[in-house]
Amino acid sequence: MQAWTSGDEPQPARPGLAGRIRFWARALPAGAMIFGGLGLLLVLRLFERLFCGQQRPVTGRLVQLVCKGFYRIIGMEFRVTGQPMPEGGAVVANHASWLDIFTLNAAQRIYFVSKAEVAGWFGIGWLARATGTIFINRDRREARSQTEVFRERLSLGHRLLFFPEGTSTDGMRVLPFKTTLFAAFFEPALRQTLFVQPVTVVYHAPEGEDPRFYGWWGDMSFGAALVKALSQAPQGRVEVIWHPPLRVADFADRKALAARAEAVVRGGMPAERRIT
Repeated sequence: MQAWTSGDEPQPARPGLAGRIRFWARALPAGAMIFGGLGLLLVLRLFERLFCGQQRPVTGRLVQLVCKGFYRIIGMEFRVTGQPMPEGGAVVANHASWLDIFTLNAAQRIYFVSKAEVAGWFGIGWLARATGTIFINRDRREARSQTEVFRERLSLGHRLLFFPEGTSTDGMRVLPFKTTLFAAFFEPALRQTLFVQPVTVVYHAPEGEDPRFYGWWGDMSFGAALVKALSQAPQGRVEVIWHPPLRVADFADRKALAARAEAVVRGGMPAERRIT
């Protein structure tokens, strides 16, 4: 999947002395919490797997706690509006930033569905595997086996989160939703009982900064985006908006469902960002 580009990606951040001090004052405790939490998760998961199988009654809460703690450490305001589904179902959201993994895990206990190559990314791949991410190839030839994995995880009450745009953006728009993954929702084993909940994630830049401050797109490196966010003061804020769930059986096909979910997610954005 090719990354979305705008043609005017910002230059890497070069924080001054105060910014570098802030970066390390946040990065060290955040890193200790994340990787300490990962170590604890791996130990707890041994017992969870033994007694609970694929269920994650303890480690799911641990992931959510760590992600909430991350935002407290970096000093960024985190806000949630609306209500998530009581349990199970699919969740579809816009993809604006590397911060999305923390944002959406902090908002609710969810499990990402991610492109297969993410599993090999340094650091992020480890975290993704440990937190129960499902890795897939966007290949119609694998649709049946993927549907079976989705069905199994959904039957356990897991919320499976997809990014239908297929790439991250500058946070100022919602790209057209790709419909391929929506096809799995229309399999007979899922269609009659499955709900899909649209979620809008909105990042608000710090006062006086580029509105795209927290976006991650084009050829921007993860390291540069990390330094920029953790060295910033004052910080901005992020808002997660849970919209009413959509019943899959109410839609004729994957294209109709994807179009409706896209419209709902875009409708949650500020008026000036409701563009493609």
